[in-house]
Amino acid sequence: MAGVASLVQTGTKVWLDSIDPQLIARYRPMGISGATSNPLIIAELIETGRFDNHLMELMEKGHDDGSVAWALTDHMVKEAQKAFSPVWDATHGDNGYVSFELDPLLEDPLRNLALDRRTQAYIELGLQWSAGHTNRMIKVPATPAGIAALEELAFRGVTLNVTLIFSPRQYRAAREAVWRGAQRRSSLDRFKSVYSIFISRLDVYTQKHLPHLSAAAQGLVGIVNAKRLWQDNQEFWKAHPTPLKQEIIFASTGTKTASDPPDKYVEALAGSDIQTNPPATLAAVESSGKTYRRTVPQMPAPAVLAEIDRQVDMVKLEQALLEEGVAKFADPHKALLELVARKRQTLTAAQ
Repeated sequence: MAGVASLVQTGTKVWLDSIDPQLIARYRPMGISGATSNPLIIAELIETGRFDNHLMELMEKGHDDGSVAWALTDHMVKEAQKAFSPVWDATHGDNGYVSFELDPLLEDPLRNLALDRRTQAYIELGLQWSAGHTNRMIKVPATPAGIAALEELAFRGVTLNVTLIFSPRQYRAAREAVWRGAQRRSSLDRFKSVYSIFISRLDVYTQKHLPHLSAAAQGLVGIVNAKRLWQDNQEFWKAHPTPLKQEIIFASTGTKTASDPPDKYVEALAGSDIQTNPPATLAAVESSGKTYRRTVPQMPAPAVLAEIDRQVDMVKLEQALLEEGVAKFADPHKALLELVARKRQTLTAAQ
């Protein structure tokens, strides 16, 4: 056994970082068991032209561009949910999810919404877009407003994917908020949460801001951070057992450095919890012919860990990456709205 099936065999739940129905159909037989969506993914699918008829139907019903974008996102995510619902059923709710991202424009610096308004909007939208769905996860960013919304969302029964996590501080703040909300429920039977730890962006940051790191440490900061948070998560939930697993998602697993093997992060984090891998990364895994083994508990040499701890200021790193992440969060949604507007013009003109 090799490739994607081999990665699944290590104990990793492999989720596709796309909801393209063609890709889901390709990789489902190899064992992928979930998927995630975001505005960039939705825009890429619209660009294919495969959803023009559905776009026209929505436009003809009088929806504005924003409503069209959200209605189409909802439709695409629902279709992906159907593909993974057998996994959800078979695992009794422990796997088989599709993630749905809430409005990224809530964090747009140009809108400058007050913290309490953003928090309340996350709660309202989380309840709206999760209603009536079993295997849909609601993505909430680990921003101050997002974290402030987590307790209420967890209490109200929303299945959560906390995203844009770069640091131990963010992870712990999110986990503690979710756990407070879960404890207010009458039952923990359906309680499920995951924490998306971004990886490659940390290494991009250190290459730019910490070029003096040794060759042994450079390019390992994202992996070390992810493994430490995975271990922290393991220990916390072992002490606070729940019927379903509360898991780490290893996100941002596509390599950003040309000299790195495309499966660098996949291989380093194999063997536990969830990886959301971009299509190009999954294709590289499948074509590699590798037989993967469980590596997630293995850490670099103590000297490398000591250097990382000494040289990397996680407070500065979090501040820089969260600011960058919020921009990357909002800008693709703006681009999606612009794309819908252009599609409206071209599709209308073609009639």
